[in-house]
Amino acid sequence: MKLAGQVAIVIGAGRGIGRAVALALARAGAAVALAARSSGELEAVGREVREAGGRALVVPTDVRHESQVAALAQRSLGEWQRIDVLVNAAGVATFAPVTDSKLDDWDQMLAVNLRGAVLGCRAVLPAMIAQHRGTIVNIGSVVTSRSLTGSAAYTASKYGLLGFSRVLAEEMRPHGVRVGVLTAGATDTPLWDAMPGAPARERMIRADQVADAALLMASLDPNATLEELTLLPAGGVL
Repeated sequence: MKLAGQVAIVIGAGRGIGRAVALALARAGAAVALAARSSGELEAVGREVREAGGRALVVPTDVRHESQVAALAQRSLGEWQRIDVLVNAAGVATFAPVTDSKLDDWDQMLAVNLRGAVLGCRAVLPAMIAQHRGTIVNIGSVVTSRSLTGSAAYTASKYGLLGFSRVLAEEMRPHGVRVGVLTAGATDTPLWDAMPGAPARERMIRADQVADAALLMASLDPNATLEELTLLPAGGVL
């Protein structure tokens, strides 16, 4: 029970990597606040946590809206009086060549993948700074180290997240708050369902493997930090 007595917020907890992370943190003993837009999916994850003997708070949240993200942090504090871990796992992706891409898709990816993570961090930092303790894990992507045709908007959002996280890590170091980016290669999640020409799913890493890496980052002793961790399929970048 590496996180016994701690409180975690997982944004994007309804499915995919976020769901797997939420379940892993709960198994490690953390009380988990579950956030995503879909209340039905969140309720299902919340039931899984509670049936396994864990504690879960379901808070439907649209990360594009600052007021909703702030309310998520306040509900977590009201329920458990502390916030020890934040995992920003909400993400959207649409792929198209730059010449064919829609500006609405750019706006959505930047709003969710980058701005949403920024809002999540800003919402929890006052509590973490007051505790002089906390860990933020932002889920990144291998597109920041490999150019993928058709992914300009998605790549821009993930490069933004990486740069933001690096700066925030430096700013938070004196406050005892750790900030890291977990860069995941191709992961078998619903994100690929509507994408033609996707790599074979059996070659991808699994969401629970990404969750194990997030748990490692969150459960290190306070004198150490994993600020950039890359997890890839054993066969290499797909």
